Amino acid sequence: RDRLRSRGLGDVYKRQQKSKLAAGLLGIFLGCFGVHNFYLGNTGKAVAQLLLTVIGWILIIGPAVAGIWGLVEGILILCSHYGSQWHRDAQGVELQD
Repeated sequence: RDRLRSRGLGDVYKRQQKSKLAAGLLGIFLGCFGVHNFYLGNTGKAVAQLLLTVIGWILIIGPAVAGIWGLVEGILILCSHYGSQWHRDAQGVELQD
């Protein structure tokens, strides 16, 4: 890594920032399926939301709970500011405003 930096190639390891607006809107409109969490790299949480929606039809209330969960997370992402936990992806990289 140090040799790469000395050659000016240190940005190879820099991670791409994800869009705060995209993550928030995905949470609001498709949050019950966990799409915003898949986008941010939070696959465990995303799978939980997806399963709650798909399997939750048996209990009727599952999709409603997952939908509210996604809506709240989407709003928290859109209202987040630099440094808050909702302004980062799964790797800890700040979201792009």
